[in-house]
This record gives sequence, C-alpha cells and structure tokens, in this order.
Amino acid sequence: MARERESEKIPTSRARRTAKVASLAAGEAVKQFGTRAANVTRGENAAEEAMAKRQLETAKQIVAALGTMKGAAMKLGQVMSFLDMGLVPEQHREEFQRELAKLRDAAPTVSFKQMRKVIEDDLEDPIDEVFAAFEQEPIAAASIGQVYRATLHDGREVAVKVQYPGVAGAVRADMQNLDMIMRLLKRMTPGLDVKAITKEVRERIIEELDYELEAQNQRALARIFEGHPFIVVPNVVSSLSRERVLVSEYVEGVGFEELKGRPQAERDRIGEIVFRFFLGCLYRHRQFSGDPHPGNFLLLGDGRIAFLDFGLFKRMDAGPVDLELAAQRAVAEGNATALHSLLGGSGFLPHPERVDPEQLLDFIRSAIWWYTTDEEVELTPEIATEVMIESSDPRSSHFREMRHQDMRPEHLFGRRMEMLTLAVLSQLRARNNWHRIAREWMYGDAPVTDLGREEADFYGRTGVGAR
Repeated sequence: MARERESEKIPTSRARRTAKVASLAAGEAVKQFGTRAANVTRGENAAEEAMAKRQLETAKQIVAALGTMKGAAMKLGQVMSFLDMGLVPEQHREEFQRELAKLRDAAPTVSFKQMRKVIEDDLEDPIDEVFAAFEQEPIAAASIGQVYRATLHDGREVAVKVQYPGVAGAVRADMQNLDMIMRLLKRMTPGLDVKAITKEVRERIIEELDYELEAQNQRALARIFEGHPFIVVPNVVSSLSRERVLVSEYVEGVGFEELKGRPQAERDRIGEIVFRFFLGCLYRHRQFSGDPHPGNFLLLGDGRIAFLDFGLFKRMDAGPVDLELAAQRAVAEGNATALHSLLGGSGFLPHPERVDPEQLLDFIRSAIWWYTTDEEVELTPEIATEVMIESSDPRSSHFREMRHQDMRPEHLFGRRMEMLTLAVLSQLRARNNWHRIAREWMYGDAPVTDLGREEADFYGRTGVGAR
C-alpha cells in the first residue's frame, strides 16, 4: 500500500484529465440510455429502482474519478458529500452519502518524500532544523493538501498544512475542464444549475492555492475569537507560513462522524455553535469562512468547537450586509411590499414590475424560513434538500418567479455559506429556535439561550462584536 501511495501522481495534463472525465461521462451516458431503454418493458416501480441503482453506480464512479484528481474536481466531490440535493432516491441516500464521504474523510495521499520537498523548498531549510519532531503520516487530507503533526523547538505542538506538489497545475486544468465535470454531475441530477455552480467554483477555488492569504484570513478570525467561551480559531505561526505551507496551533478533538451519533442535547449545542460561528461572522463581523465543511470543525475536550481551514473566505462591505438583514426582517414580519422595494432597488429585480410582491415573499421565505420563523425547528436532510430545491433549482415551485430575478455577485458567496451551514446542521439533526438566535444580529435582541448569554458577555468585554 505504501508503494502504491508513493507512485500516485496528480494528473496535471489537461489532455489526460480531460480524457479521464470525458470517458467517464460518455460511459455513463450509454449506461443511462440503456437503463431508460430497458425501462420501457418494466413496470413503474421496477423502472424507478433500476434508475436509482444506476445513479448510485454513477455516484461511486464519480468518487473514484474525482478522488484521483485532487484539484477543483475533488472540491466539488467534497461539497456533494454532505449536501444532499436529491441526487438519488431516498432508499439509496445513505449508501450514496457513505460513498461520497470517502472524499471528505479519506482523500488519497501523496508520499511524504514528495511532501517533504514542498516543505523544505518553501521554508528554505531542512525539516529537522525547523521542527524538533515531525510525524510523517498525515493526520488529515483535503482537496489540495495534507496536514501533519509536528513539534517546534520551543515545545509547541503544531499542525503543518502542506499543498500537494503540482496541485496548482491540476487546479488550472480543472478550471478548463470544469464544464465537462459539471455535465457529469448533471447526469445524476438534471435539475442542477451547473452554470451558477461553475461560476462560483471558478471565482473562489483559486484563492485556496495561496496559503499566505489563508493565514491572513485565519489570523483575522483568531484575533476576533481570542478568549471566546465556546469558539476556537487556532493561532497561525506566521514565521513558518508560506504560499504552500501553513503552520498553526495544533488542536485535537472529536470529528463530525462521531458527533452525529451523540445525544440530541449535545447535537443541539454543537449546532447552535456552528450556526453562531458561520452566520454570526457574516452579520456581526462582515467577514466569514465560506466552507462550512464537516471536516472543518472539531469538538474539543473542554466543550469548545475549533474551526479550521480558511482558504475560502469572504469580506463584505456594510451596505450589502445591511441589505441582507433588512430583507430578513421583512421576511420575518411578512412584509412583502418592503421586501419587493429592497430587492427591486438593489439590482436583484431587473424588472420589478414583473414580480408580484407576495410571490417574491413566498420565494425568499422558502430559502430562509428555518431561521426567520419564530418556532423550534429540528433540521433534517429532507429539510435541507427541500430548501435547496425550492430556492435555487428548476424543480422549484417558484421557478417562474426565479427567472425574473438576478443574484448580485457580492451576495452569492454568503448564500452558498448559508446553504452549506444548513446542510451541516441537517446532518446533525440539530434542534433549536434558530430565529431567536438570529434576532441577536437581525434586530439587536438580547440572547435567549445560555450560549447566547455567554457570547454577549464576551462581546461586552472585548467590544469586537460591535459593527
């Protein structure tokens, strides 16, 4: 197995990578056609079951293909691994999730010999001179790099994030081939808006290649949350962080798969912390991590949650953030006229006269009802799927209204973060009155939960929560 890992190479040639994806896409087209042809002679139930099995086989092949690419293609696979968008019928969903979860939790590794060269080239010193100890087996693997555990000469335990050699070229090739990759995914879900997703990936994935930029993002949030009662952002060792190497404080904790099996009360608490971190960062601080990935947070031994990985990051001006909050208040209050005026005056409605205010309210509510409705809601994968379909999919009952609307680019990244946060909370099956939490930044209300009161005390002492 070790020899197999050492021989692995990231295919960076566009021709090689195009051939890999094109052959898979063509093969699946033939198989899907064959299944549909056979379905003509089958009963309705048997036909549905046959197509479901074919979709599941497609999912497994996508895991294999994207998992070897390690660039933007694999990032797509990671997103799909926890965001259930109705890709396969209910009876096969758990198996599909297990297959795609392999991309999240067991990404293929590259030999330490190759990774060591990246570290020493970037740090311009031998590993033994920089670190007192360095474990050669990675503790985590992601779409464009691996993480190792090491010890500095001053005794500090650190996590060393190292970019795969050649991954920059792989990502550039993925950018060129992205349309083809998305067509492959579209075979599984014909309603997927591949154009919007392709644009989002193209704009953001390149930023992940610059670990110096990621270090800057992580330092910003580490300063904000220093001393926070239940949120931890590990400190960066700036002197050892470069374009392809990022060194930060080591944290150890319980991962997502185990957390999903914890008792309801514990999952509710974790869900509230996740909700406060991702949405709270946007609406309190106007900067946020855009990757609410299950592998990007850990439950520490003292009950705090450590958040990791800040390659996908967004900063927003006050105007767009205030607009979003005003729109949320209009939805919470059922004020269709105010919502229509807000969106019509900010470019979301190119032709406001063509959009009925009440229908607009119903459409926006379908996306954010779970935190604009004043009631306790247990979030489930079925809810996340419904919200995704109703808010952004041609299968939506609001599709006619959606055609008359435009998503302003400065808001697109935030909506993605919000949707992925919902997906994580739904996998936890977390329960809460999410609206009462959101009112803290939506209306400036006093907190009604224990965690909210702890956080309010923290912001009261530090002043960092003020916008």
